[in-house]
Amino acid sequence: MRVLRIHAGPLARQHIERHGLRPNDIAAIAAAAGGPKGLILGPLDRFIFGDWLAGSSQPVDLIGGSIGAWRMATACLDDPVQALQRLEHDYIHQDYPLEPGRKRPPPAVVSRLFGQNLQAFFGGRVTQVLGHPRFRLHILTSRGRHLLAREAGLRAPLGYLGAFLTNAVQRRAMGAWLERVVFSSTVAEGAADPVIAPLPFDPADYRTRQVALTRANFAPALQASCSIPFVLQAVHNIAGAPRGAYWDGGITDYHLHLNYRAAMLSRPPGAPKLVLYPHFQRAVVPGWLDKHLAWRHGATAFLDNVIVLAPDADWVRALPNGKLPDRTDFTRYGTDLQARVAAWRTAVAASEQLADAFAAWLARPDAAQVEPL
Repeated sequence: MRVLRIHAGPLARQHIERHGLRPNDIAAIAAAAGGPKGLILGPLDRFIFGDWLAGSSQPVDLIGGSIGAWRMATACLDDPVQALQRLEHDYIHQDYPLEPGRKRPPPAVVSRLFGQNLQAFFGGRVTQVLGHPRFRLHILTSRGRHLLAREAGLRAPLGYLGAFLTNAVQRRAMGAWLERVVFSSTVAEGAADPVIAPLPFDPADYRTRQVALTRANFAPALQASCSIPFVLQAVHNIAGAPRGAYWDGGITDYHLHLNYRAAMLSRPPGAPKLVLYPHFQRAVVPGWLDKHLAWRHGATAFLDNVIVLAPDADWVRALPNGKLPDRTDFTRYGTDLQARVAAWRTAVAASEQLADAFAAWLARPDAAQVEPL
């Protein structure tokens, strides 16, 4: 059974046919929202950041939303393999107490405990993330506008209803309700006038702001990027950014279907131009509200220089419950923490095969095994 599928846009496939794939070909790495689904990418992350990329020296942009932002921030720590292992452990064992008669905990409780977990994880190590010598981190968040500028009373339900209806007509029009705000590392962090790292994608497709990622706003920005509406509370008024309510980066950019092509092709000749994308499925869905809009799931020219690594569908069906870990497991297993942990650990253990398959392909890159996006 094929374990790993490699999909690539036409420019990326052309590069692989001519040159194979080397670590110094990579300009950026993307990491999607998706909650527990991202757990199966842990072994791939550890191989890429702990082994493969060590064979190169170029700057690499790391772009993430939600759990993808947490993964990419973790990859910037001094010992990424150990840190990514801890991320995997902490995420698998997260537990939120349920009140009698409730199927899920109140958002205030989840936000408070999640914030504490992030502080325990990154406490004292934020300077490692911001000052990484090679990696430039970009954390995606969704900032509410108009009704969604504050999370209070009926504002959020009505605002998200408006966003849903608007998005169904045109994705770009959803910018009236939610804008993409990217918190980006600075090229000279700590200097008097730090320069924000350029975005590794062209933001013209959707209403976008970019602000500097600093020690003061790192934790709030990362928590906001993971704050699923109605599951966690929004994070309000993040330092250095426009005032307002900030939610999960996956709302505006679920799978980071961003215009990488335009940004990469504008780079100087000889500069790396490929985007590596360890993902949990082939489709790169634009926004969270596009999940059920199948006509938006196809690849576009935005992804021409992207390489997607995704598990084979038959391999996924062999996992516990015949699927990837996901948020429905919290209600499936309820208060049976041990059963959920066991299922997720089994899935993660199996996903070592994904890293092994990618390493084997890199040793002998075969363009015939690279499928179109």
